[in-house]
Formats: sequence, structure tokens, C-alpha cells
Amino acid sequence: MLDIKFVRENADAVKENIKKKFQEEKLPLVDQAIELDARNRAIKGEVEALRANKNKISKQIGMLMGQGKRDEAEKIKAEVAAGNARIDELTEEERAVEKEMREVMLRIPNMIDPSVPIGRDDTENVELERFGEPSVPDFEVPYHTDIMESFDGIDFDSAGRVAGNGFYYLTGDIARLHSAVISYARDFMIDKGFTYCVPPFMIRSAVATGVMSFEEMDAMMYKVEGEDLYLIGTSEHSMIGRYIDTIIPETKMPQAMTSYSPCFRKEKGAHGIEDRGVYRIHQFEKQEMVVICRPEESMDWYEKMWQYTVELFRSLDIPVRTLECCSGDLADLKTKSVDVEAWSPRQQKYFEVGSCSNLTDAQARRLKIRVKGEKGTYYPHTLNNTVVAPPRMLIAFLENNLNRDGTVSVPEALRPYMGGKKALETKAE
Repeated sequence: MLDIKFVRENADAVKENIKKKFQEEKLPLVDQAIELDARNRAIKGEVEALRANKNKISKQIGMLMGQGKRDEAEKIKAEVAAGNARIDELTEEERAVEKEMREVMLRIPNMIDPSVPIGRDDTENVELERFGEPSVPDFEVPYHTDIMESFDGIDFDSAGRVAGNGFYYLTGDIARLHSAVISYARDFMIDKGFTYCVPPFMIRSAVATGVMSFEEMDAMMYKVEGEDLYLIGTSEHSMIGRYIDTIIPETKMPQAMTSYSPCFRKEKGAHGIEDRGVYRIHQFEKQEMVVICRPEESMDWYEKMWQYTVELFRSLDIPVRTLECCSGDLADLKTKSVDVEAWSPRQQKYFEVGSCSNLTDAQARRLKIRVKGEKGTYYPHTLNNTVVAPPRMLIAFLENNLNRDGTVSVPEALRPYMGGKKALETKAE
């Protein structure tokens, strides 16, 4: 959420930013916010004047009563009562105006960074850099679920009977590989100096609206019926929510955390051949990284965070590339974002396995997260990035480490988490 003062003083720039995100339908929100702000300030000014007048004339009542001027005193009492009634009326209007203004402000997108390429959607994202040589083996790479089934490692049919489409059972070595990747990612980030956390897997609506846009909530989140609770779509939600309405001492900055959680997503609009299998499911697990820092440090953290993901994937022999998200592909709270994509030998193309985002102070303003330093109190910047998110990571891992005989090599970094195994062996018929 932007600062209303910034919107008031930079209305044209805010409107231009909306145009760059190809959200012209939101342009009227800027003028609406400015009008509501003007009314809100006018109300506050009138209330302040009424209270000052009340304090001034109230002092006369006792003096007049002492002088026996009861009629004059009663007139002043009536004036005070009328002033109080008007203050009550204005206070009620102020609450309504501030509520409406907040709702409008929550829908105005964050300002994108000047370096962000302008584009309508993800087809116009810009490749930045490749890491590792993508290769295609001289044998056919099966679809990822076929690879998993060769290890007796996945069961869609039973999951469909238990929970419906979009769920699965992982078993045996594939389940172990899934857990090994999460554990390796956890320790990888701890070694980078991040604090390990396991957060709540549900959040209240006040947190949900603080960490994402209304459009994202509708497309992603499952609501618990009859409760003010939502299942999280990523642990970033509850990790940032941890600091709602708090003041962090500057001496404890930055807050760098890596968190594990299951994630639950509706995945509205998922379609296409690569949405089969475990590309898009309603439940998965993820290791995340979240940073809360001083504004002047956020871009340095942004660069470090996506590089950590690249480093982790390369340690598991998976080629990756980075893509700069264009303006139209940025969620409303993001000012800058880079996707990390892994190489798929079967598809002979890259696919998304993680995303690193700088949200500047948008989430902090929404959630009233502040930092107290020597020069006063300010809003910090928040950033988040996927460390690793099985099962998509498993797709990349299995395809890039598959051998001609159907075995899958286990990179050295992962072997301690796999009981020392150097390779996964297919199950005999």
C-alpha cells in the first residue's frame, strides 16, 4: 500500500505506474483516494477546531455561574452540547471515510522499480542469465509421473478417492527424496545465516489482506468455513504476519528467516498439458526465505536471495536461468521480481521453480510493521523468495539426473539426506 501523501503529491506518476501495469480500470482509484483524503483531512480540521472552541468556552461556564449569570452559562452549555454532537457526528463520518480510503488504497498497485521492463504478461518477461549447460540425453526422457511410477513412488488414484483431483501420495524413495530436498534446503539456508522457522499454517483475514492483493486471495486461498481463517498459500504469509502491528528495534534488523510449511492453493485457471502430473496441485511443501530490512538494504538482499536459489539448484546438477518479470506480470504489491526457471530435458525448455520479490514497504504499511531507530520510526522493506518447492523441484531433479537404465543419480550434496544412496533403483516388476 502506498503512502497517501505520496499519492496526493504524485498523482500523475501513480497513474502512469498503473498504465505500465496495464490496469487502466484502476485509474479512477487515484482520484477517489485523493478526494477521500481531502474529506478526511477536512473532517479532522473541523473536529480540531470544535474541540479547541469547546475548551475555550467551557472555562467561561464556571465563571458565569459564580457571577450569577445562569442564563448566559446555560447558553454556553448548549453551545458545548451542540459542539459535542457535531464532534460525534464527524467522528463517525471519519471512521467511514478512513475505512473506504483504506479499501481504495489497498487496490492501488505498488510503484514498480525503474529497471522493470514494460510488458503486458509473462510472455514478455526478459531472460537475464543462464547457469549450467542445458543438455538433452540421447535417450527418451519419460514424463515425470512415469519416472516416479517406475520407483513405485506416486499414487494419484488413491489420493483422488481420498481428496479429489490435485492431490497425490508420494511413497518410498520418491517420498524420501522429497523430504531430503526440503531438509537440504533448510540446512543450506541456515548455513547462509538465516533463522529456521516453522510458522502457523493458517492466518486471519487481517494478515491475508496485508500480504497480498484481493485478486490473489480470490485466486489462491482456501477459507475455513465459519472461521476468520485461511490456509496459507506460502509460508511468507504467516512469516510476515508474525510482525503485524509491531515495532522492531533497529538493532534487531535485518530479520532473515527461512521457513518450512505445507502450502494450499486453489490454482484457479490452471490448464494445459504441463498442468498435469504434479506441476499444479492443491497441496505441496516449500522452503521459503523471508527478509525484513532497512529500505536502503532491500535491493542488496534481493540480489543475494535469488542467487541463493540458483546456487542450491546448481549444487544438485540442475541447470537454471533467471527471468526479469515485466510490469504486467508483477503482482500488485511487488516492485521488482525475478523468476528462477529450471531446465527440463524432456520438454527441452525451462519452467518456473521459484520467484524472488522485493515488495518495498507495501506489506509493512498494510500490516503496520515499523522499525524504531535513532532517527525515528519508519516502515521496513520486505522480501521473499522460494528456496525450493517440491514437487516441481522433483520434476527438474528427476529429469536432469535420470540415467539410460532408468536409475536416478543422487548428487553428493543430497546423499547424507538419502542414507548415503548414490542412485535410486527402479522397482522390479
